[in-house]
Amino acid sequence: MSTYIIAEAGVNHNGSMDLARDLVEVAAEAGVDAIKFQTFRSEELVAEDAPKADYQTETTDAEESQAEMLRKLELSPEQHHTIVQHCTVHDLQFLSTPFDAQSARFLVDEFDMPRVKIGSGELTNGPLLLNIARLGRPVILSTGMGTLGEVEQALSVLGYGYITDGDRPSVEELERAFASTEGQNALAQNVTVLHCVTEYPAPVEAANLRAMDTLHEAFDLPVGLSDHTEGIAVPIAAVARGATLIEKHFTLDRSLPGPDHEASLEPEELRDMVQGIRDTEAALGTARKAPTEPEWKNRPAVRKSLVATQPIDEGEDFTTDSLGVKRPGDGISPMRYWEYLGTASSRRYSEGEQIQ
Repeated sequence: MSTYIIAEAGVNHNGSMDLARDLVEVAAEAGVDAIKFQTFRSEELVAEDAPKADYQTETTDAEESQAEMLRKLELSPEQHHTIVQHCTVHDLQFLSTPFDAQSARFLVDEFDMPRVKIGSGELTNGPLLLNIARLGRPVILSTGMGTLGEVEQALSVLGYGYITDGDRPSVEELERAFASTEGQNALAQNVTVLHCVTEYPAPVEAANLRAMDTLHEAFDLPVGLSDHTEGIAVPIAAVARGATLIEKHFTLDRSLPGPDHEASLEPEELRDMVQGIRDTEAALGTARKAPTEPEWKNRPAVRKSLVATQPIDEGEDFTTDSLGVKRPGDGISPMRYWEYLGTASSRRYSEGEQIQ
């Protein structure tokens, strides 16, 4: 199955529709499956006095509040329509991460968005998780900053939302929904869990790709990676390790102002990542160990056969002095070397002649 690749534009449009359209075109040219933006209402997302994260302070005006920064990056409904239309023109799936229930409903009702991405910051936002599950769409759940227990709690809310119509679940009701066959089936049909390290950029040594194995073993759900490391090695390695979905930030230029540009791929790197992932998929092949089609023609040339290393008379016993191994490999296999030692030759051989 082909890895689903999401080019994360996020807020790298900087509020400019020209920049947003350029991002759509770059993503389409790179060959990704989808481009993803962010949908939020800043007054619902953050308090006026909320501080910025360290990486945001380093990449934007340090005197500006997080609320002020986000107001500049908030997309209006009209801007969403402009972006979605451009995605349609370029045959690219539009996705966006909602940060509140109203935004999630808007994305599904207005654009029939087929999957809803839940950001790592919302992993413990039970009310939002429940509202998103009620939309009845598949979910991509990022788990940055989370523990395994918190991931299970988030899945419990999603499972409860998929299979019930209750709106004030108790802890026991969430646990029962998660443990039920119906709940597990709903999760299996709808949820992909992404390992993520919430740092921008994330150090390669913190990537901890083996956590994908843990998530898969714990929940038996498709897993993937929302990657914030620099470069393309980690997402390609994640595909080799079993990721079914890769999400990666990209930008037109890392030197642009804004909180996420510095930790994003530039256009050529995005194309290289997509090609690297597709090459990795092709290289993975099957679990069966057998010669591939191109190898069959090479076996005679590079394998070896039993040969006479000196003249041998008819009836003379083969010895370690008279029996050797040389290319080509279209004669008797050297695996039978010991079987021939001490037996009489059925004919005369000249030096270098293949044993028959």
